[in-house]
Formats: sequence, C-alpha cells, structure tokens
Amino acid sequence: MHCNDAAFVTLRRRAEKLLPKIALTLLGTSAALALLAPAANSQTVTSPITVTGKAEADSITVPDAAEARRRIEKTPGGVDIVPAEEIRDGRATTVKDVLDYVPGVFAQPKYGQEDSRLSIRGSGLSRNFHLRGTRILRDGIPLNDADGAGDTMEIDPLALDYSEIYKGANALQYGALSLGGAVNMVSPTGRSQPGFLLRQELGSFQSARTQLGAGGASGNFDYYLTPTYSHSEGYRDHTGQDYLRFNGNVGYRFGDGAETRFFLSAANINQKIANSVTKAEALSQPKTAYATNESNNTKRNIDSIRGASKTTFLTDTGEVTLGLFAANKQLFHPVMFSRTFGRVIDNNETNGGGFARWTGDTQLAGHRNEFTLGINYMTGLNHARVYANSGGARGALVSDADQTSNNLDVYGENAFYVIPEVALVGGLQGSLAKREQDNKSGTTSFDRDYKSLNPKLGARWDLAPQTQAFVNFNWSTEPPPFSELGSATGLDAQESQTLELGTRGRRSDFAWDATLYRARLHNELQFIQLSGGPTNVNIDQTIHQGIELGGDWTFARNLAANNDRMTLRGAYTFSDFRFDGDPTYGNNDIPGAPKHYLRAELRYAHASGWYAGPNVEWAPQGYFVDNANTTKTSPYALLGAKAGYDFGNGLKLFVDGRNLLDKTYISNTGVTTNIANNADLFNAGDGRAVFVGAEFRW
Repeated sequence: MHCNDAAFVTLRRRAEKLLPKIALTLLGTSAALALLAPAANSQTVTSPITVTGKAEADSITVPDAAEARRRIEKTPGGVDIVPAEEIRDGRATTVKDVLDYVPGVFAQPKYGQEDSRLSIRGSGLSRNFHLRGTRILRDGIPLNDADGAGDTMEIDPLALDYSEIYKGANALQYGALSLGGAVNMVSPTGRSQPGFLLRQELGSFQSARTQLGAGGASGNFDYYLTPTYSHSEGYRDHTGQDYLRFNGNVGYRFGDGAETRFFLSAANINQKIANSVTKAEALSQPKTAYATNESNNTKRNIDSIRGASKTTFLTDTGEVTLGLFAANKQLFHPVMFSRTFGRVIDNNETNGGGFARWTGDTQLAGHRNEFTLGINYMTGLNHARVYANSGGARGALVSDADQTSNNLDVYGENAFYVIPEVALVGGLQGSLAKREQDNKSGTTSFDRDYKSLNPKLGARWDLAPQTQAFVNFNWSTEPPPFSELGSATGLDAQESQTLELGTRGRRSDFAWDATLYRARLHNELQFIQLSGGPTNVNIDQTIHQGIELGGDWTFARNLAANNDRMTLRGAYTFSDFRFDGDPTYGNNDIPGAPKHYLRAELRYAHASGWYAGPNVEWAPQGYFVDNANTTKTSPYALLGAKAGYDFGNGLKLFVDGRNLLDKTYISNTGVTTNIANNADLFNAGDGRAVFVGAEFRW
C-alpha cells in the first residue's frame, strides 16, 4: 500500500490538527465508556486489586520477576521478560546475550563487548555504534544520554535480575514513545538475591571474567553489591579489552507502605577498536584490522559514574514513584573514519533529571479501571572536543562545542475494562525537546526545538487464563541526537504510525508470543557512512513491517528418568523494511538487517541437575548494506552448544560453545548510499570459541 507525497502530507496535516481533540477523547474514554456500559455488566465485574502492603521479603521499589511479568502482560502489544537464569547458564557479556531470544530484536556486536547494533522493529537501523531509537533504562531510570543516544558497553548482563522489553509504543508506561520502545534492565536487591556470589569464567581469545556479589536484608535495610572484571584479547586484531564495572543498591523500607532505594554504578572501560573492512577482507581474513588502527591507537576509553534514588509509596489502589538521577561520562576516543582519516573525540558529559509516576487500579462506574500518569525531565551538557589524531594522542584542535539537551515528557495511559475480560486502552504523550550547540571554534552553532503529541489506542482481550489477544495503534516521534545533528543541523524529527496485533499465552507445556505489525515512517533518520566521514539524512517515507514469533515447548517428560524433560525454545523475526516511493531508491530495501532471523535451542535437562543441548543462529538470506541495493552480506548458520551441572548446594558449572563449526560470517555492518562510496562497512563475527564457568552462591 503506497500513497504519494501530497496525500501523505495532507493526511499528516489533518492528523496534527486533530491531535488535541484525539488527546481529549483518549483521556475521556474511560468515563464515557463507564457511563454507556449497561448496569448489568457491573454484576460480573471482579473487584479491583487492592494493594496495602507487600511481604517483608519483597522490595517495593524493584518488583521481582514474577510480579514484573504479571504487570507487563497487561500491555496490549509486544512485550517480553528475560529472567537472569536464562542468560547465566552460559557466557553473558553483551546485550545480544540478553536479548537473543526476543523476537523483533536484532542485536549484533561488532566485536567482544564493544558497540552493538541494537534495533527493535528497525529502530536506529543505520547505527552500528552509539545506538538510537530505543530507550535504555536501569530499574526504570534512563541510561540514554539526554539527547536520546546511548551505548550498551556500560551494561553488565551479570548484574541483572531480569530485563523487560517493551516494543514501540508499549513503552508508554515509562513515557517512551519511539519506534524501538524501551529495554529496562532490572537490578537484584538484597531481598531478591541474599547471600554471597563468586563467579569465574575462562575461555577463548584469552578471556577471563570474575564476578563477586553480596546481598542481604536486616530489618528495614537491604543491600546488593556486585563488582565485575573482564579481560579479552578479542578474536580480531586490535580488539583487546579490559572492563571493570560496579553495580549496587541500598534500600530502606518505611513500614510496609514505602521504600527508598539508592543506586550506584561505575565503569572503567578500555577497548581497542578495529575498523570495518571490505566484504572480501572480512570473509577471507576475518581477524584483519587496518594497519592504521595500530599506528593511530584507535580505542574507546570510558570512565563513568551514575547515581540515582527512587522512592515508591504504596496506596490503597496502586503506587506512586518519585526519582532523581545524575551521571557523568568521560570519553577518550581515537578513531579512524577511513584508512587514512582519523580524529580524537574527547567528551565530558553530564546528564541528570527526575521523574514521577502514579499507577492505580480502581473502580469506575462499576468497572475496573487501571491508569498510569507520569512526567520525565532530563537535561544534559556535553563538552564535545575533536582533535586531529596524532598517533592516538590529541593533535590540533578541530572543533570545540558545548551541546545542551533538555527533554520534558508528560504521559498518561488508561485501561478501562468494558467487561472483565476486555480492556480498552488509551494513552497520550506530550514531549518537548531542545537541542542547542554552542560551537566555540567558530563553526556551526544551532538551537532547535522539537514538539510532539503522540496518541495511542488499543485493546486487550483475556481469552483464557494466561492467554491474551491484543491490538493497538500509535504515533511516535524521535528527535535526532547530537551525533547526527552535528553534521546536519536541518534534520527533522522522525515520525511513525504503527498498527500491531497479536497474541501470547501459555497452555500446559507450551508458551507462545506472536505479533504482526506495520509502521509508516516519515523523515526516518539515517546515519550514512561515506569515505570522507559520516553524514545524516531524513528519508521522506519508509515502511517497517514484520512478524515476531517466539515460544517454548517442554516435551518428552520422564524420557530416561523421573522428572527429566526436553525443551525447545526459539525466536523468529521477519523484517520487511523498505523505502516507499523514494525518488532515488524507489521501493528498495532499507539496509542493515536480515529479512529472516532465527534463534533456537533444544535442551535436555535431567532431574539430577545436568543439562545439555545444541543451539543455532540462522540468517538464511544476506541483507543489503547500501540504499542502492547493490551489495549484500552472506547468509550464515552458526551452531553452538551449552552444557552444565547444578550440584544443588549453590555450585553450578557450565560450558558454552559458540560457532563450533568455525563459520566465517559478517556479524555487523555500517550502511551507505552506494557501496562504491565506502566499501569498508563489514565486520566479521567471532570464530570458534569455547567458554567454561563456575558459579557458587552461599
């Protein structure tokens, strides 16, 4: 389905005029439906959930995984939860390890723990470093920079209790409305993981990793602290890395109705960087790096510290949460934009802000009614300096700018139960964003404002216990970050309208999650890599549509012993991202992601505590790396396997084999307009690797 430019502009202008009326309509949906509902319905309505306190063993500020799943499954759209135990049974170092079995998510690192492309439904697809289009949260607190960009290397997968994934506008309950939605990484607390922890990993590429953990609760206090250190020489040349990270939190309960928790995280990251190379080099010499990477000492060194506080008050019908946060990150980043052209990026960035969120579960005219109201404010100042690269040291000053970001989001979402099994959901987000650059070196300065009003309307039908169907339609707006505004100050915000429908549930030994979506984008942001350096553009009209299928099946119980079992789990993503009648590229594919992507595992688990099984990662078709659709990556299939043993006394062992057939493949690429403009876009994935680990809790 295509429409011409004039028709699209007319439709958009009409929609913008109607947005204030839509907002009022959505906010009044619950009251109107309540008045129109037949009185007889009230006789079948269950009472609202009343929350007057929580067990002393539970944290109020950080729900456990079971409570988080109960909450997230009220969402009329694509969501998921990844418990820590699903990733701790093997090597877990990157965001890919966390999100690998979530359909609709494409996460591929360049090498090691370094930059990853994290794209949900094609969000930020052109960014294979310094992500955009997805809000990253830690315990509901933003980790992105104030301009919306973010990095994943500061996230330690071992310091998580579980992760929540909200695709697209399903992240509205945190105030996020972007194409990619949000990923919320949740910390253990002294109440959820009391005791001590020692974990040690060793493996290929001279890899070694150590984690210590300690948590506990005494009266109203609880705490959890975990430092980790990891080292690897990397599969590719010039990709050695040393990561030292700390995550911790301390909580205090005021009786059974309120809790305050303080969070602290810090990281010291030293990562050598090998640039992208040609496709031929990546496939014939997968370990290769530029000779100039060594001579110019390309690397990314980060020192960061982040603190936050969060207080949750329980009420008779819900809870109120208030929070503050602040972070500082220093980045020293000698980099080569091509084989001969390099710079040193030297940033000192401070971000901070606050938020308030009120959720409730009440009765409205005899019907159950759930609501969320919230406000987020975030500000940031980045002292951004760029120097010539003089053997990895600062050369002549090229640019010196102060970049200031301010963001204010006000949002609300309401679920009105027409009958106990059917909820109609309306939501609205209003956003104000400001991007101001004061360039002290005499080049481009600018001051840009972005305003948006984004509605959402959906429904959820509880077909049976643990079985749901859902549909929603939403608008979203994404202002460009400074990493893109810096080279194109005229960029507009990316806008999208998305329709999704699906079902999820569990029946006995089978669980499923299936979603179909279609998004129409206007002014899609694209980061283009060219031989003379990167540039950024708005693409007038594009379409993102796809299918997301996930699930697991437990079968063959008592196959060889009492209480043993086989489990098959998998995630399949079909992605159709394309230009829509573009004057240059027609209906070409948008480069950056495979159309088909499958991740699957078959595992046998014995009642005595041991488990083993193979897994596969399969991209049966390559994907284009340029808008002109002249060059593709190659298809690949990677075979892996895991095995382990739980002694039942706190000691667990595992072995994790990756790419066991030593397949040479492309794991990550940049994108360009035409491959002739920059052939150095390709990064080879890691070769055969084996990791062993031991974890002991007491």
